[in-house]
Amino acid sequence: MRIAGFEFPDALYYDKTHGWAKVDGNIVTQGLTDFGQKIAQEIVFVEIPRTGREVEQGQTFMSMESGKWVGRVEAVASGTIAEVNEELEWEPSTINESPFEAGWLVKIEVSDIAEMGNLMKADSPELKAFIEGEAEKYKDVLS
Repeated sequence: MRIAGFEFPDALYYDKTHGWAKVDGNIVTQGLTDFGQKIAQEIVFVEIPRTGREVEQGQTFMSMESGKWVGRVEAVASGTIAEVNEELEWEPSTINESPFEAGWLVKIEVSDIAEMGNLMKADSPELKAFIEGEAEKYKDVLS
């Protein structure tokens, strides 16, 4: 689905910090949306968390930086970090180039899959309204 000119794949879940979540059994892959990477601009550093770390939905667990911005990344689900995308340490711009594929951040073994209900789907009116509001808010960065 396209919202405000940005792609939001239907199979994913989204949060209000521009994160996405892909559910595969009890593993949730997390990344930064196309919109999120666009407003962040070129990502130059990613602080990779360690595997085995416990995270809680909505709590900060890692950060990334662009030239003029430091962003705190909140977990899209509670659980244990099962895998990290170590390539981002060497090539953080992968997030900009491929936010939904090669630029994924972490994989979380979730403790409560029902938490996905706290996130938005691509076809939800809530996501559409949120992104349209964000597009207006960041129109100077996006142009």
